[in-house]
Amino acid sequence: MSSRPITITLAAAVQALVAAAVAAAGGYVLVTTLLGRAADVGTAIPLTAFALLAAAAAGYCAWGLLHLHNWARSPVVLTQLFVLVVAYYMYTSGQYAVAAVMVAVAAAGLALVLAPSTTATLFPDGTVRRGGSADEE
Repeated sequence: MSSRPITITLAAAVQALVAAAVAAAGGYVLVTTLLGRAADVGTAIPLTAFALLAAAAAGYCAWGLLHLHNWARSPVVLTQLFVLVVAYYMYTSGQYAVAAVMVAVAAAGLALVLAPSTTATLFPDGTVRRGGSADEE
């Protein structure tokens, strides 16, 4: 039996889902740029690079959370907050269904990563240590 609660596994899955969505968006921009359909190639190339790097970072945080590294919790929370910001702009642009899905994903991710069982597992001594893993002395 694993000492990892289901909340951590699900939070890592939500974070991996966000990472996959960002990677897919970056891949889409890359493909449209290579096919010559980008409105501004000078903007599309850095956007692609940024999206793919962000996806890699988000995926790494999902891996860290899954492997019970306490450093992964803050970046996961920030990722979900960024998803909420993007959802707001999707809503204001009239893309209500996309915004609703993004809000649901972010809310689930935040609830899971901030759940008491997640906190108790990542910080077993009850205190949040600054800089480094909880298992380092």
